Amino acid sequence: MNQENRYNSIRPGQVWLDTEGKRIQAHGGSVMYLDGFYYWYGENKEHTDPAKGIWHWGVRCYRSADLYNWEDLGLIIPPNEQDPTSSLHPTSLMDRPHIIYCQKTGKFVCWLKIMHYDGTQDETVLTADVLTGPYTIVREGLRPLNMSAGDFDLVVAPDGKAYYYFERVHSETICADLTDDYCDVTGYYSTHFPRPYPPYVREATAHFLRKGKHYLVTSGTTSYLPNPSELAIGDSWHGPYTVLGDPHPTDPSRTSFHSQISSVFKVPGKKDLYIACADRWLPHRMHLPYEMYEKAFADAFGFDATPEERAAAGALIPTLEQANTREADYVWLPFRFDGEMAYLDWHDEWRIEDYD
Repeated sequence: MNQENRYNSIRPGQVWLDTEGKRIQAHGGSVMYLDGFYYWYGENKEHTDPAKGIWHWGVRCYRSADLYNWEDLGLIIPPNEQDPTSSLHPTSLMDRPHIIYCQKTGKFVCWLKIMHYDGTQDETVLTADVLTGPYTIVREGLRPLNMSAGDFDLVVAPDGKAYYYFERVHSETICADLTDDYCDVTGYYSTHFPRPYPPYVREATAHFLRKGKHYLVTSGTTSYLPNPSELAIGDSWHGPYTVLGDPHPTDPSRTSFHSQISSVFKVPGKKDLYIACADRWLPHRMHLPYEMYEKAFADAFGFDATPEERAAAGALIPTLEQANTREADYVWLPFRFDGEMAYLDWHDEWRIEDYD
C-alpha cells in the first residue's frame, strides 16, 4: 500500500483515492460486510464522457478492513463493448447496482437500472457464485409489475425474504416482494409517497432497519442536481410510512450537503452506527441554488406551465448528455438519532472508532 494515500478517517466531499492512489469509482454504490472485510461496489465512471456517449464502464468493487482504505478488486461486471444493443454496453444508461445474497440458491444477485432516452426505465438482473463475479445475465429488459422502474434498493429480511423498493418513474414509490431466487417480483406490492411530478416525486430509496422500525431515505427527482432528502418511518417492510422530514436540517442550501444518498450501511460491531453513503455527482455545480432548479423541474414536468416556462426550464436542467460524473465525489456521514428521528450533521472529518 502506498503510505501517502493511507487514511485514518472519512472526509466527506474530498477526493477519495484507493490504495494505488487512483480515484475510487464506485458511484451509486453500496457496502457489504463478508468474512471480515468490507466490500464497496458501484458504477465505474472512469471513462464517462458525454461527448463520446460513454455513460459507464461496468461495475467496480473495492475491499477494505477499516472502511477508510480501499483496495481495487477490479471490474466485477465489465462493460460489453462488442454489442451496442446490450444493457452493459458503455453507451447504455446503466446505473445504481445493488447486490444481495440468496441463501436458498447460493447466488449473489445483482440488479441494474437501465434508463432509455425515451424516458422509460427497466432492469437487468445477473447472478454469480461469489460477490466479485463473474456475473451472468439472467434477465434483461425486465419491467417489474409492468412498470417503468427507476432508482431502487434491494433488502433481505432476517427470515430470508427479499424486498425491492423502487421509484415508479415520475409517480410514486413501490415496495415489491421478490421471488425466492430474488430474480423477479412475485406480484405483491404496496405504494407510497404519491407525488404529482418532479422534483417532488421520490427516488433513490435507501432502506435501513433500526430497533424494529423501517426507515426509507429518498431524494427528490432532479436528475444529477441535489435536493432535500426525505426520511420516512414504518412498522413493517410495506409500511405504511410516515414522513419525518429532511434529515439535513442544518444544511442551508437544501441540497443534502450537495449530495444524493444511494444506500445506508449499518456497521457491524457498532451499537448504533449507520452510514449514509452518498454521491456528490456534480461538484462543479455546487453554486446553483436549489430553489432555481426546483422551479425549473416543476415547470418542465408540471401540468400548468406555459410553453415559455417549459422552454426556460429546459435551458436550466442539464441533459443526460451533459452530466459528466467522472469526477463525482462521495459524502459519507453518520446518522445521529434523536428518538425515532435520524439526522445527518456535517463533519469535515470523522472516525469509525469514535462510535461505540
